Amino acid sequence: MDVLPDRSGAVPPGTFNLLAEDSATKARCGRLHTAHGVIDTPVFMPVGTQATVKSLTPADLEDLDVSVLLGNTYHLHLRPGMDVIAASGGLHRFMGWSRPILTDSGGYQVFSLADSRKIEPGGVVFQSHLDGSRLFLGPVEAMGIQRTLGSDIAMVFDECLPAGSGRDYACQSTTRTLDWAARCLEQPRAPGQLFFGIVQGGNFEDLRRHCARELVRMGFDGYAIGGVSVGEPEDVLLKGMADGVAELPLDRPRYLMGVGRMSQMVQAVAMGVDMFDCVMPTRYARNGSAFTRKGVYPVKAAYNRLDQRPVEEGCTCYCCRHFSRAYVRHLMHAGEILGLRMLTLHNIHRYMCFMQEMRDAIRDGDFADFAAAVLESDLG
Repeated sequence: MDVLPDRSGAVPPGTFNLLAEDSATKARCGRLHTAHGVIDTPVFMPVGTQATVKSLTPADLEDLDVSVLLGNTYHLHLRPGMDVIAASGGLHRFMGWSRPILTDSGGYQVFSLADSRKIEPGGVVFQSHLDGSRLFLGPVEAMGIQRTLGSDIAMVFDECLPAGSGRDYACQSTTRTLDWAARCLEQPRAPGQLFFGIVQGGNFEDLRRHCARELVRMGFDGYAIGGVSVGEPEDVLLKGMADGVAELPLDRPRYLMGVGRMSQMVQAVAMGVDMFDCVMPTRYARNGSAFTRKGVYPVKAAYNRLDQRPVEEGCTCYCCRHFSRAYVRHLMHAGEILGLRMLTLHNIHRYMCFMQEMRDAIRDGDFADFAAAVLESDLG
């Protein structure tokens, strides 16, 4: 969809242009305009839950060509608190990041902190994992926090269901998620802020399709597929992707939440998904493992003790241009922060390259072959 610039010469936030579409699949390249810059899709968003991507600076991330980061409403509200972020002029200024930010609403914590929360009609009561204090989050509160954060994309408050939820509860939960989405849509926004709805419905195709249709009827700036990658088997996860995207409009960005395996991302892109986030590249780095074109391997392993090759041969990241596997392994075993930093930098670089390779393949008409090669290689 081509949209003319406004009178200032800028393209309005929320404009989503489709630039290329693959003829053999539903893969597409797009460009989403936000108040803090352009996001080229398909895109991977590194997770900065606490207003930082662990061990990396904003300058590192810009050098890696990261276009958008993810922050978390629940965690930032607890620490440092909205008074601190408001006094700093918003999340962008607080963390020194000038490019787009997407914030999760806290809906994922309804799933991940199930042992310390209670769902009520108007929202969720959490017991803080920091000090045990009471925190209430509902549509009004979640969107208000995100307004203070000033994120470019704010996710609606929803209920993320665990794998294997029964149909009766999934029906109740889907109705609740839709009710909350409607209330979220009524809330005031930060300047230029976009609101994304989230498709839920557990493992039930009809519920997911119903949820998607209702969200589209409400009219959001973009749509996410939630409630996947929550412990279900691979085939169920892939079906959840397909069911979630089936009813979503072609002219709006589609975001698959919490999925970061390269094999899963390439299959999702083939279904028409545009955006992804996951902790995998940073978490694997903390555990001493590296992503490469040939798959994932443990740099911490004993067989790398004398290996003078870079973490990945042919890689152009700072780590691979300057250090050997033996040195990075030594840093990790010695508990030196530089080892964690270098592996994180390398893994984020690999993810950014992977997304660029997908975009290039779509534009060049080679995406089906690219996807087949990824699935055959089992990159992780």
